[in-house]
Amino acid sequence: MTGDRANKWRNLVAFYKRLESDEVPHARLLVCFRRRRFEVRADREGFFNVEVPCSAPPGWNEVEVRLMSDPSICSVARVLVPSPKARFGIISDIDDTIVFSNVKNKLKMVLALALSNARTRKPFAGVTAFYQALHADLNPIFYVSKSPWNLYVPLMEYLDHQRLPVGPLILRDFGLRLRRRKTLDHKTAAIETILQTYPDLKFVMIGDSGEHDPEIYSAVVRRFPERIRAIYIRSVDPDPARIKAVEELIRQVRPTGCQLVLAPDSEFAAAHAAGEGLIPASALSAIRKEKVTQ
Repeated sequence: MTGDRANKWRNLVAFYKRLESDEVPHARLLVCFRRRRFEVRADREGFFNVEVPCSAPPGWNEVEVRLMSDPSICSVARVLVPSPKARFGIISDIDDTIVFSNVKNKLKMVLALALSNARTRKPFAGVTAFYQALHADLNPIFYVSKSPWNLYVPLMEYLDHQRLPVGPLILRDFGLRLRRRKTLDHKTAAIETILQTYPDLKFVMIGDSGEHDPEIYSAVVRRFPERIRAIYIRSVDPDPARIKAVEELIRQVRPTGCQLVLAPDSEFAAAHAAGEGLIPASALSAIRKEKVTQ
């Protein structure tokens, strides 16, 4: 087996290994940060959450996590503290927003994930330059996706390979017990947690029309009307009924003062962002150039 077939086989094996994870239920962990220590217990799936009540410098901070039953098992988590110079934050979806995933066709989506890697997955034209422009002035970016935590490493590799701004990835648990409502609740809960964690920041939200981003984002802006500066939805579903539904959400959101923009591509969204003062007009040429060369 050689060439493309061999690469796809290696990608498939790596994909299976990521999904076939072995959880350590109810593990006791020691979290260490700036000479302070906190004990935390994981849930039955091996996930844990800890809030560290202490000051930290802006930027990325390293937090050490050890398994208390075997201290030799140690990992380092990176935690982002937004810069006081940040003008706003960005909350972005991943699939069909920054990378082509075909989320409306689940079989094709899974096959694409299983047979590709961070270097072969294709970004949308102009995405990198647009996100870099939004990220200027150290504006923090948060990626909120319904992708499972098992894909954290390849997603981080993808961000690095495409030179996209690195930010916290907020993913979800993977399992047969997941239901559609839980998918919706995951994104809503994650976004509301971000807004509550950084009460002094306003946000720009970016998603796509393939699934529920317009509905989720418009509900968030109605609940937090003063916190969202703009919503950009990549138009990936050509169905006239879907376009009409998003246009109705645009009408509903308008009274809040936030604009929901249905954009055919990154250049269109960037032109609007420049008009709103979210990015400099000088960034448009780089976005246009990237769109042409990809």
